[in-house]
Order: sequence, then C-alpha cells, then structure tokens
Amino acid sequence: MGFQSGEASKGASLFKTRCAQCHTVGPNLHGLFGRKTGQAEGFSYTEANVKKGITWDENTLFEYLENPKKYIPGTKMAFAGLKKDKDRNNLITWLKEATA
Repeated sequence: MGFQSGEASKGASLFKTRCAQCHTVGPNLHGLFGRKTGQAEGFSYTEANVKKGITWDENTLFEYLENPKKYIPGTKMAFAGLKKDKDRNNLITWLKEATA
C-alpha cells in the first residue's frame, strides 16, 4: 500500500505537534516534492541522506515517514516515524499544499 490522499487539516496538526520543533515549511521544506534527497540549499545533510539519491514524492515520503532511520540509515533526523498509514497520508497531503 502506498500514499492515498488524506485530510490536509489533520496533516497540519500533525506537523505542528510532530515536526515543527525541527522543521518549518518555509525555505527548508519549500519545493520538497520533486527534489532529490540532501539537495536543499543551506542545510547540512548527512552523507547517508545525500547518497540516498531518491526524489521526494508522495510514495517516497510515505515510506520514509514510517521509519526514517530504516529508510535512510545514518540520517540525523531523530524522529521515530508515523506508524499509521492514515497519519502519513494526512501529513503528506498537507505538505504537498504547504511546500508548493
């Protein structure tokens, strides 16, 4: 099972409670969809993130956000992940709007 459109309003709440302590949707996540891992200007990425070499889209984010350390071993992102498909769908639906 992959990404399925969710509820953006619930995704916004998830972002505030689970992501906003480290991320903003401003410059660091703007343009996320369609960008390769480790390529945003002005951010210090781990070698693991840069070398992953995938392009962020709904399905790569769906897999990554379940367990970031499993998807990119060596990432410095401390986030444990969102285990529920529904939560990931909601967050990604909102991120698509918020980072465009």
